[in-house]
Amino acid sequence: MSRTNNHSSDSVNTVNEKSVVGEKSAVDDKTVVTEKAVSNESSLPKGLAKNEYIKDQSQYLRGTIKQSLANFVTGEVAENDQQLIKFHGIYQQDDRDLRNERKKQKLEPLYSFMLRARVPAGIATPQQWLTMDRIASDYGNDTIRLTTRQAFQLHGIIKKNLRPTMQAMDKVLLDSIAACGDVNRNVMCNPNPVESKAHKEVYQWAARISEHLLPKTKAYHEIWLNGEKYQADASPENTKEPIYGKHYLPRKFKTVVAIPPYNDVDVFAHDLGFIAIIKQGKLLGFNVTVGGGMGMSHGDPETHPRVADVVGFCFPQQVLAVAEQVVKIQRDFGNREQRKLARFKYTIAKHGVEWFKQQLNDRLGWRLLNAQPFEFTSNSDRYGWIKGFDGRWNLNLYIENGRIKDEGDYRLRTGLREIAKIHQGDFRLTANQNLIIAAIDESNKAVIEDLITQHNIKTGDEVSILRRHAMACVSLPTCSLGMAEAERYMPSLLDKVEQLLSDHGLSEQPITMRMTGCPNGCARPYIAEIGLVGKGPGKYNLFLGAGHHGERLGVIYRDNIGESEILSILDELFEQYKNNALERESFGDFVVRTGVVTPSYQAQDFHMELQAQKAS
Repeated sequence: MSRTNNHSSDSVNTVNEKSVVGEKSAVDDKTVVTEKAVSNESSLPKGLAKNEYIKDQSQYLRGTIKQSLANFVTGEVAENDQQLIKFHGIYQQDDRDLRNERKKQKLEPLYSFMLRARVPAGIATPQQWLTMDRIASDYGNDTIRLTTRQAFQLHGIIKKNLRPTMQAMDKVLLDSIAACGDVNRNVMCNPNPVESKAHKEVYQWAARISEHLLPKTKAYHEIWLNGEKYQADASPENTKEPIYGKHYLPRKFKTVVAIPPYNDVDVFAHDLGFIAIIKQGKLLGFNVTVGGGMGMSHGDPETHPRVADVVGFCFPQQVLAVAEQVVKIQRDFGNREQRKLARFKYTIAKHGVEWFKQQLNDRLGWRLLNAQPFEFTSNSDRYGWIKGFDGRWNLNLYIENGRIKDEGDYRLRTGLREIAKIHQGDFRLTANQNLIIAAIDESNKAVIEDLITQHNIKTGDEVSILRRHAMACVSLPTCSLGMAEAERYMPSLLDKVEQLLSDHGLSEQPITMRMTGCPNGCARPYIAEIGLVGKGPGKYNLFLGAGHHGERLGVIYRDNIGESEILSILDELFEQYKNNALERESFGDFVVRTGVVTPSYQAQDFHMELQAQKAS
């Protein structure tokens, strides 16, 4: 894994003297970046979203983060810094299970921080795995979470341990820059090490996209890695972000690379996608998709998820130019007045796909070619032992909701630690929150098999097909946006749904089921055949009718319902599915064909199904 150069250089992006309260250097009397507060003046017009002014005054993502870290009177960081630390891969959280109790005791919330490590395409070395494992013990809550975006996520880090955490990651060439925030985030890619040499080439392009779209500010280096303060430099390259500009993007931006026939990265759910076109083992190029996104707000018809459009084809050497210009279009035209409407999907929905194509063509100076044929046949992982084209073995493990922990006899975290100590290949985080122990030499296979058995680690055969196709976000108790349980509740609900499927003789039928605790959609529930989105304590909106391979949105079928009604609805639908489904018809296709729901093809259609259900 290549080391990023965004925080290892001796130069730094600095800012104009007029926009910062500066100090004078005793050496050369030039303004340097300091820890003093940013001025209240802004060159931005009024009426923009609050975050735009925070970014404007941040000195390229520095803000007053250093002062916040030095203030040990409180466990939190300053309000504006709570937005800026996201660009550094950090979210401030508190334990919501204890919030009311601590309030009664006149204590501040039990603040801690969640950190994401950026892992392009989810590929990490054994040494990186061991480092994240050690950090989880030294500074976190003794667990690691594999995210739906192929990144490491650590929870429970207190403020004084943030910098040691960053420095420990840096030693093994990991960082968290741009893992969150209004920038392009961790670039995902099918982690499959099995099929052909072309898959490795595709991964390399995903890694290059990730590096190319990184912010160039040296704030990360200065704040977290004990970098020295840098002397102001008025040269253009040090006063601008060449891709993002001073104000970065209006909202987060997500890029993925898919390799047919597998759509494990859910390419249509993201802002920008590249679908690899491989023929006879050779990478020809990529189909380009734009405008996907999962988030919405409950009860707000202006907001909606959206599946991406395929807009054309580019050759491999054109990928970085396409990615850069797509990001710049969103930078220039994204909504900076209303953050709820600031994602790229709304930019595409507002202006239209043809408008976007013209913008892209004009900026590139050439046109994308017509999209090439492709087919997806799965968006799940393949479990167990698989031998690759290179003769080495790969073991895909089932990780429930991506949580790496020891629990009773199930000593997943300990077992993976022992494997990492002797493994000579790599670890690959999948977009379904699972893990591939990849590139295992024949001579090492038996040793790893023995460690798997010793620690009772699941390879996938031990769990139901439904569970293999299920995902849930973290939600409570740490996520500030969580309205209902997700990760902690999903396993018990799956037990009950599994029983329903068994009762109807459908246990071997693959059905995608996903749950989130809020409508932001981190586990991509809107493209699951059964999607559950938290509405309040114990209450969920039920979505049905999505395509089995993530190609079509589900629509809301019932809102604000609890477990008993969820199970009653599914029981009835499973019975209909068993008796009336066509041969090899997926559950999502069945509920659309039989009129249970009307599929959503346009943004304005998304909220109409619930209205029709209520009317009937």
